[in-house]
Amino acid sequence: MSGPLRQDGADVWLEIQVQPRASRVELCWRSPERLLLRLTAPPVEGAANLACREVLAALLDLPKSRIEIVRGEAARLKLLRIRGAMAAQILARLPARPA
Repeated sequence: MSGPLRQDGADVWLEIQVQPRASRVELCWRSPERLLLRLTAPPVEGAANLACREVLAALLDLPKSRIEIVRGEAARLKLLRIRGAMAAQILARLPARPA
């Protein structure tokens, strides 16, 4: 599977760009290879990281404890590990990918 999703055993790795302090919460494709998560939370004291996990957990219908920020806690580009998930099921819950 190409793009920001990769299956690794029972886990899915997801690379996502986060835009804190946006005017609204929105998950969209920035390009066919890059997901963008806009958050209203500021990038202060982990608020945007917490919001990132909460929004994705709600969207994917998973407990936020299964979503871990592996790389990029202080950066806009983050690598997440979603435990016990299938890439095809995650992809089905994301917005339609642009051509």
